[in-house]
Amino acid sequence: MKIFLDTADLGEIRRAADAGLIDGVTTNPSLMAKVSGDRDPADLFLDICAAVDGPVSAEVVAVEKDAMVSEGRRLAKLADNIVVKLPLTEEGLRACRALTSEGIRTNVTLCFSPTQAAFAAKAGATYISPFVGRLDDIAGEGMQLIAQIRQIYDNYGFDTQILTASIRHPQHVVEAMLIGSDCGTLPPKVLYQLLKHPLTDKGLDAFLADWKTLGKDL
Repeated sequence: MKIFLDTADLGEIRRAADAGLIDGVTTNPSLMAKVSGDRDPADLFLDICAAVDGPVSAEVVAVEKDAMVSEGRRLAKLADNIVVKLPLTEEGLRACRALTSEGIRTNVTLCFSPTQAAFAAKAGATYISPFVGRLDDIAGEGMQLIAQIRQIYDNYGFDTQILTASIRHPQHVVEAMLIGSDCGTLPPKVLYQLLKHPLTDKGLDAFLADWKTLGKDL
């Protein structure tokens, strides 16, 4: 499963990219607002695209099809690895179809049902972003949605990649991998939780303590 970092924080992106931990980045207007300050959003997108060797999702803020298409075209021209992020609305699917016909990659976001995911695939979306954590928040079963989408896409040969989003903890990542999600996007906190295990830390401490008794350097 490809791992994307869900942030617009350049420091976090560069840290994870330098360690080879991520395959791409996803952003949204809320994440951009947290870090952009007075910067032109286009400049920030350019820096993010330069920092990671993989797709970078950049979201439109228009709500009508023609305006979404116009914004999407401008975003796609910024860098070759830009993926235009669109909301899962009727207008968003119209825009998805139009942009896809022009060879522009798309990420259809805010998906909460298997039928929404099917329509996004029929519209030619490159990625579909089902929000598992937000479904869990309302006593739904977010990972069940991923399993349903996986089966539907496999049943009908859709090429759209499942990008599990709104990941809240490492178990979401494990379950997404077991189900067969193509990608998962997660915040920096969860990314580094995936690396940590108390037995690893304990074992390393023991190894170093034993080596220290030798009183020698390598």
